Amino acid sequence: MKKVFSFQKKLAKNNDRDWFNDHKDEYQESEEEFREFIKILEELLLSHDQLDTSKTHRFRIYRDVRFSKDKTPYNLHRSVSYARATDALRGGYYVRLEPGGKSMIAGGFWRPEATDLLHIRKQISQDPETLREILNSTSIRSYFGELQGETLKTSPKGFDADDPAIDLLRHKGFILVHSFDDNEVLAKDFPKKVNEGFKKLRPFFDYMSEILTTDLNGQTLLNRT
Repeated sequence: MKKVFSFQKKLAKNNDRDWFNDHKDEYQESEEEFREFIKILEELLLSHDQLDTSKTHRFRIYRDVRFSKDKTPYNLHRSVSYARATDALRGGYYVRLEPGGKSMIAGGFWRPEATDLLHIRKQISQDPETLREILNSTSIRSYFGELQGETLKTSPKGFDADDPAIDLLRHKGFILVHSFDDNEVLAKDFPKKVNEGFKKLRPFFDYMSEILTTDLNGQTLLNRT
């Protein structure tokens, strides 16, 4: 990621279109390196998970400033997301690369649609301990820390404030995050480290996939007409 970081550091000091256009060749070189990283990581992920490669999404460096007070035209990070394949496998992988110790990987469910979110909450309320055991497991707790994601300040509609799972039910997103320092990102084995981190998500993904594809009685919701 040397070319990516080199360009992003310079861009942070010169975030304007004239400078960017004058350094378009350097940007293209960093872009080629980033695309190669995306390809390598995709192949690593496919060695242990099913992906819908048509939905692999490389986020643009160009910012949408239409509704933002910050009018700087370019992102100071590069990012990519990977989608798991089939209706039975839920969750997505995300990588963000940014100099200054701001790089990270994340996995989970950022903004589930309303019907999925309600279903997740019902399932968790019925049996919160299964998810707690997964989140408190040594492999997940030591690597990802606390469950992340936007939360409500009050109880979600239809759920009691004294529900034993209320801390989980307030979540509007269910995300696990791990950060990397710059030296880790610049190391040759960084794609391998990212892949190993994503492997640790599997118990969480397996649980969320199961509750999203079964009803409250544990019967499958797949292939129902």
